[in-house]
Amino acid sequence: MTLTNRVIACLDVKDGRVVKGVGFVNLRDEGDPVELAERYEVQGADEIVYLDISATNEKRSVFLNLVRRTAERLFVPLTVGGGIRSIEDIAGALRAGADKIAVNSAGVRRPGLLTEAAEQFGSQCVVASIDARKNHDSWEVHVNGGREATGLDAVEWSVRCALLGAGEILLTSIDRDGGRSGYDLELLSRVTGAVSIPVIASGGAGSAAHVEEAFRRGGADAALLAGILHSGVTDIHSLKRALRAGGIPVRIAA
Repeated sequence: MTLTNRVIACLDVKDGRVVKGVGFVNLRDEGDPVELAERYEVQGADEIVYLDISATNEKRSVFLNLVRRTAERLFVPLTVGGGIRSIEDIAGALRAGADKIAVNSAGVRRPGLLTEAAEQFGSQCVVASIDARKNHDSWEVHVNGGREATGLDAVEWSVRCALLGAGEILLTSIDRDGGRSGYDLELLSRVTGAVSIPVIASGGAGSAAHVEEAFRRGGADAALLAGILHSGVTDIHSLKRALRAGGIPVRIAA
């Protein structure tokens, strides 16, 4: 049986609204998160990712009411990240209806959280979210919404996240974010070559061709899309049809 590649819609949420910028800055309002999540599911999204992009910086917890309202309406898996600092936060988000939890800053600050979460809830629930910026010949992990450099090498940290118990990696290129020039295939291929768990490519999608490259050349298991969906450049159904025409195995809803 051939495993299908997943196409995931990402909703960056700030103050209860979906926003999108370039390189994590210059954010613009894109609409209501629940409405967009439902729209992308109808279009054929395999999963929805909610990232509360200001929760960590504002030192507050994840937006459980929004998670609850969305989970009630979705049939595809929902991943939630942003403001996840403890096992209690993870448990709360899962109780609210999330299927997976994305951990970024808190995992860097306390790596044991990834292990505790995997042991308590299962690795399949734990996504290590890694925001990386190129630094000469390597990529450096950033936390706090891309504001803070950590000194960690992104490829090495990916390997450690897998060893700690993460079941999946969400790998975002800060340099490519919102630019629509394609994913960072070099970063992507280095990480997918170093870990055995699934990797989601994020940051830079501008076309179906870019998504195909992430799968073929980058080795990604899934591709995250945001800006090109919000602005109507394409929709998931059209994009999946193009991928299938190019020989990429994707699920197309009847």
